[in-house]
Amino acid sequence: MLKDTFFLRLADLAACLRFLSRWPVPRLGVHDDPLALPVLPRAASMFPLAGAILAVPAAAVGALLSLTALPPLAIGLIMVALVAAPTGALHEDGLADTADGLIGGGNRERRLEIMKDSRIGTFGALALIVVIGLKATLYGALATGGVAVALAAPVAFGGLSRLAMVWLWHELPSARPDGLASRLGQPDFDAAVGASLAGLLVALPLFAIHGVAGMLLALGLAAASATGLAALAKAKIGGQTGDVLGACQGLAETVLLVGLVAL
Repeated sequence: MLKDTFFLRLADLAACLRFLSRWPVPRLGVHDDPLALPVLPRAASMFPLAGAILAVPAAAVGALLSLTALPPLAIGLIMVALVAAPTGALHEDGLADTADGLIGGGNRERRLEIMKDSRIGTFGALALIVVIGLKATLYGALATGGVAVALAAPVAFGGLSRLAMVWLWHELPSARPDGLASRLGQPDFDAAVGASLAGLLVALPLFAIHGVAGMLLALGLAAASATGLAALAKAKIGGQTGDVLGACQGLAETVLLVGLVAL
């Protein structure tokens, strides 16, 4: 029984990694189907762990670069690039489309149409500039604090930002019935709770390194950003889309950094 549960969770993790990234993840265990999408009512509990794994290259390079004489902003920009690379900038694309749609559209139908358009408008470009600039500056600032924090922060925030995404996905209905987010279903309550435990687990090293106060502020800001985005999306388009979920991850990662560095 325990063995079956382990291999089922391993299959969920593999499916989440394939869904969130462009990594060629091999088949992991007897329950894993490399061609299948995640069974989200259950597999969403693995999103934080998948996010933490995807951030490992950025963490490793950031830790190494923290030992060099490179300017902090240069280190931060490299780390941000390595955070985005495994996903093919999936979440950054969602952030830009969400900013264009929710801010620029005049009605629900027009907003959804804008969000489906692959072109980036003024609001999307501004959102990317602000978020990428903040993340690069703040990751660079953390790198000046030494190898340990440069290594732990991207991993922790890769997991916690996906946790915010899971809860928003759990709380909001799909705004587009024919969209991918709708076809996958919503994470159930048990999966959201499991994701919370996984997110806190990957964040434990950063709690130990940086202290409780900064982490609590970071978590509070992340929860506020996800709640605010959920309220805006519900008011503007009646629910969530894949773009809104991507925007949630990007905003959560940014405000987690703000909270941690602020204290």
